[in-house]
Amino acid sequence: MLLGAIVLRLALPFGFPNYDTLYSLVWGQQLGRGETPTYNLALAPTPHPLAELLGLIASPLGAKATIAIVLALAYVALAALPFLAFELGREWFSWPVGLFAALILISRYEVLSYGVRAYVDIPYAALVLGALLVESRRPRSGWPVIALLDVAGLLRPEAWLFAAVYWVYLAARGTGRRELAWLALLGVTPAVVWLTSDGLITGNALWSLRHTQQTASTLKRPTGILNFPYTGARRLGEVLGPDGLIAGGIGLVLSLWLVRARVLLGVAAGIVALVAFAVIASSGLPIDDRYTFVIVALGAIFAGAGLAGWRSLAPSHPRRRLWQAGALLCAAAIVGFIPWNVKRLHATFDSSKPAQQSLSAQLRVEDDLIALTRSHAIALRCGKVGVPYHTPIPLLALELHTSPSNVVPAEITRGTFVAPANDGVRAIYLLDRNDPTQNYAVPPGFRLTAEDRSWRVYRRCNA
Repeated sequence: MLLGAIVLRLALPFGFPNYDTLYSLVWGQQLGRGETPTYNLALAPTPHPLAELLGLIASPLGAKATIAIVLALAYVALAALPFLAFELGREWFSWPVGLFAALILISRYEVLSYGVRAYVDIPYAALVLGALLVESRRPRSGWPVIALLDVAGLLRPEAWLFAAVYWVYLAARGTGRRELAWLALLGVTPAVVWLTSDGLITGNALWSLRHTQQTASTLKRPTGILNFPYTGARRLGEVLGPDGLIAGGIGLVLSLWLVRARVLLGVAAGIVALVAFAVIASSGLPIDDRYTFVIVALGAIFAGAGLAGWRSLAPSHPRRRLWQAGALLCAAAIVGFIPWNVKRLHATFDSSKPAQQSLSAQLRVEDDLIALTRSHAIALRCGKVGVPYHTPIPLLALELHTSPSNVVPAEITRGTFVAPANDGVRAIYLLDRNDPTQNYAVPPGFRLTAEDRSWRVYRRCNA
């Protein structure tokens, strides 16, 4: 996995922490200073306890080292995801299935894009796959599976459902009462930690849920169980791709029909992941594409089975030829959609294109902002820092070692105001087109004190 991470870093040198992860690092940095994390801010993301813990541990090292550590871990997690898909494919079928699964998964545009931006959804999915691998190799493993799901449950609450279902499964298979009691205590730990953290910091144990619902409403994200069938299917299709859906569907049907015992664990995990996705939607939370990554990883494994699962059947098996015919259909779908996949990857990872969705363009804008803070052109010596919209807040707070409440997307009368240098930067670095706070006007009395290719800095020290 470490070698894979290095290869990915060399191939995709566009990594940077995303808005949500930066906020977690800022909150961890605040804990390191003995401050209460500033959760109650407009459009602040959902807190993730494990990411905040990382921010706390890294806080003495400074912002530069913290970002470097987070990116290193992000690439390791991104490499771990196809590796674990390979291992599961090999465990359930054969190494060619695992190889195809890994290649399909790592070629998905969203997986790469979210991975290099250090979203917590990638390590979450890797931890769930790791738990499945442990259980596949040693059925009814018990605490090792729960422990992995516990770590995942500090990143995303869907892991709580996985742990609960697994506990019920162990109980049904005759696990002793004493062990079940211990596993129940272990299984509820991440939920207790998350709820307790919210309660201590905000006075409301359900703050993460309520605030995320509010943010989804503000940004007009699709939510609700009525939207789930269409939007959820669309999100899954966007990530797995038409070729992945076709190959995964064929592989799933053939596997359930001809080698059912091999895939029952994977099918059960897929059902739990789908139910968890539906619960997220019905709770008023956004139906985001990154919430599908566990389902996508399992879909990639079944797509690999569609291509090479026929090897699991004896040469004399009467349905082997039928599966081989299905494999040809899967191969045709994957080959046919190569231009579509390449186009999406090219638009995002081609460093020569300054397109809005290009990660290299976003990284350039972010690097320019960091350079201005490290040269002290952006500072708090005259008062708060004003920004045109919410996106720069966590990065500036991390670099300035301050509360995010000191970086405000509102008009200020004194302090420092940071404005995009042109319309291209304005579009590239906008958090969401539905961001209700977009203020680009330089406040009266502020004078230009610094600028680079992406940003202009204005200051006024006397109100």
